[in-house]
Amino acid sequence: MGLKHPRAVESLTIRIMGDPALRQRARPLTAEEITSKATQELIDAMRETMHRAPGVGLAAPQVGLPLQLAVIEDRETSMRELSARQRKERERKPVSFHVIVNPALTLESPPEVEFFEGCLSLPGYLAMVPRARQIKVECLDHRGRPRTIHASGWYARILQHEIDHLAGAVFLDRMRSTTFTSLENYKRFAAAGTATKKAPAPPPS
Repeated sequence: MGLKHPRAVESLTIRIMGDPALRQRARPLTAEEITSKATQELIDAMRETMHRAPGVGLAAPQVGLPLQLAVIEDRETSMRELSARQRKERERKPVSFHVIVNPALTLESPPEVEFFEGCLSLPGYLAMVPRARQIKVECLDHRGRPRTIHASGWYARILQHEIDHLAGAVFLDRMRSTTFTSLENYKRFAAAGTATKKAPAPPPS
């Protein structure tokens, strides 16, 4: 299957939950594909789309391409609404822009750390999702060079979220269903409980 050139999709559109593209298992890229002009332009387009959303990660299936490729960047501006306490609880620090291709994920701790998590493919909704605090990712970078990433905290969560997309999975598959909420209700009722491992009390009926 050939890689569609980004010029054919100059303005990438993020696919929304229910689109079959989000449930397909992505295929690996060859070394030749990774270094091709088409892939390099796709990476640039995905980066721009991620920033515009805005988000901290975007996987190729989210723009309709079943490729094992994701872009990641957690900028300081993405954290401006978090207090120092919240940043510490989440172990959230800036992560520079990078690309992961054909990643293999190894959990180095149990998936027992829970925080509210959202997705660009389901805008306006969140749920508590258990994730491993520490992970290892073996992948290729944007030039096809091998790379091993050891990540913890929020960076590890971002990587797990994006790698799920490459397997046709979404955060809904891992969430604690009783915590699923709209962004509006999260801000009204649940924000104070995001650092706990228990579900926040349900809002009044």
